[in-house]
Amino acid sequence: MKVLLLGGTGEARALAARLHPEVEVISSLAGRVPDPALPVGPVRIGGFGGVDGMRQWLVDEHVDAVVDATHPFAATITAHAAQVCAQLEVPHLVLARPAWGPGSAIVVGSDTEAADTVANNGYSRVFLTTGRSGTGAFKGVDAWFLIRAVTPPDADTLPADHELLLSRGPYDYEGELALLREHRIEALVTKNSGGAMTEPKLRAAAAAGVPVVMVDRPPLPPGVHTVTTVEEAAAWVRAKIAG
Repeated sequence: MKVLLLGGTGEARALAARLHPEVEVISSLAGRVPDPALPVGPVRIGGFGGVDGMRQWLVDEHVDAVVDATHPFAATITAHAAQVCAQLEVPHLVLARPAWGPGSAIVVGSDTEAADTVANNGYSRVFLTTGRSGTGAFKGVDAWFLIRAVTPPDADTLPADHELLLSRGPYDYEGELALLREHRIEALVTKNSGGAMTEPKLRAAAAAGVPVVMVDRPPLPPGVHTVTTVEEAAAWVRAKIAG
């Protein structure tokens, strides 16, 4: 059985390790992060060329099933995979890590709404953790930003007053709390990515009394089958083999 694993997350790497070498798994990475953490087994890097390109690739490679374990905000590839698998009648699973509970966060629907919330509340020192693609919405906001990302955002998307912190998780509570205090942060802006790797910033913000502005996840395509753990995804793949 050949499985296409849409990856780039810790869950995807764990699933590849769980299935290899019992199952022929090809992990696909978008290629946006230089020097990514690679899973075990074969890896392809780069886009498919939209819906048509993905459909042809699945046909050419004789893929028997697709597991989508991409980031919760990778909405485009998730939508394409759901559409193509439905068309080809290829078994399809989404491994979606549980979202964080909103708690007392201000929940918004987009980066633009998050930027408006920062401006309307007059936050002047903001910890921005929405990733390199999320900075453009804040370019015109009158505030100082501590921007944390894995790779540098494009220079023309950056707010005028900022400090760039390039780093890759996981992070710990003590370090996050110290960061908030050192930079006198007045608000934390984050996406609801879920998972344990970056969750400590939420606990640190609560301890420091820092308000959280949280961008809600995009909805999954209708009708897709989802699980929330690597164990459930591995069991699904093995059931397809047995069936």
